Amino acid sequence: MPTVSQNALFGMGNPLLDISAVVDKDFLDKYGLKPNDQILAEEKHKALFEEIVKKSTVEYHAGGSTQNSVKIAQWMIQEPHKVATFFGCIGKDHFGEILKQKAAEAHVDAHYYEQTEEPTGTCAACITGDNRSLIANLAAANCYKKEKHLDLDKNWSLVEKARFYYIAGFFLTVSPDSILKVAKHACEHNKIFGLNLSAPFISQFFKEPLMKVMPYIDILFGNETEAAMFAKEQGFETDDIEEIARKVQLLPKVNKNRQRIVVFTQGKEDTVATVGEKVTRFPVIDIDQNEIVDTNGAGDAFVGGFLSELVQEKSLEQCIRAGHYAANIIIQRSGCTFPEKPNFN
Repeated sequence: MPTVSQNALFGMGNPLLDISAVVDKDFLDKYGLKPNDQILAEEKHKALFEEIVKKSTVEYHAGGSTQNSVKIAQWMIQEPHKVATFFGCIGKDHFGEILKQKAAEAHVDAHYYEQTEEPTGTCAACITGDNRSLIANLAAANCYKKEKHLDLDKNWSLVEKARFYYIAGFFLTVSPDSILKVAKHACEHNKIFGLNLSAPFISQFFKEPLMKVMPYIDILFGNETEAAMFAKEQGFETDDIEEIARKVQLLPKVNKNRQRIVVFTQGKEDTVATVGEKVTRFPVIDIDQNEIVDTNGAGDAFVGGFLSELVQEKSLEQCIRAGHYAANIIIQRSGCTFPEKPNFN
């Protein structure tokens, strides 16, 4: 079995401090939120962040989609520490210090670009029953500067050291140039680059930067609603998830040495993935609905589990099994948290 080296996995994205709390329907209505959604905060949501921290059930966790995924990959791998590198932008403030501490506790090698213009980003998770509505106030996460961080030799050397790359589509709203630089590096050196569709609004409103990076994507992740929106925006004229996966696989690709892999999760329904010329369904682990605490982070966890086996060069089936295992653990806990050790074999 290949031993995993430090910094083998590189992630870049929006580091956010997750603030999660149980709310009621009135709270959702007050801020015009859907029970299950991911949106970027607008002016009308500013007061929400002040209100939610006063809830009795409030919890803080290091978050942001990409950071969650690499954190879970590291947890699944356990040893050595610092298999995952993470880049993103934070503020020089209290929340930023908490994020640094949390990343260190998770044994992720985080190298943040720190600036003083904007405070550290936050993400409010408003939980009602099994649903969660996410409102991200990117703040500092929005201030990532390629030329001030990624391009610096000491940081770029960590990119070069990696063999696997993963970036959530959310980062397309911040620094598409950074994503392209990393994606092209991966392509030129025949390394593996993965990206996530992340949310329906990415395929809708950030179509141009998404399609610029698409030819470099070796593994594309997404869920059923993201896949449907992508298909609609691309004029695929089908809502059949297997057909969408196949069409995405066949989009132009620069590195012809490996076929693109497309992986779509569907909550409790089967995960679909392209395997060679066909699309295969992989059933998720059965779970009693009463054991589900919070689906927040399930998608990030799936990717984290998947990446933990990918960096060990395991089969696609094994990567998906690990993804299902990690997601199954996460949904039985509050927020994107996990027990001390995994029990995956």
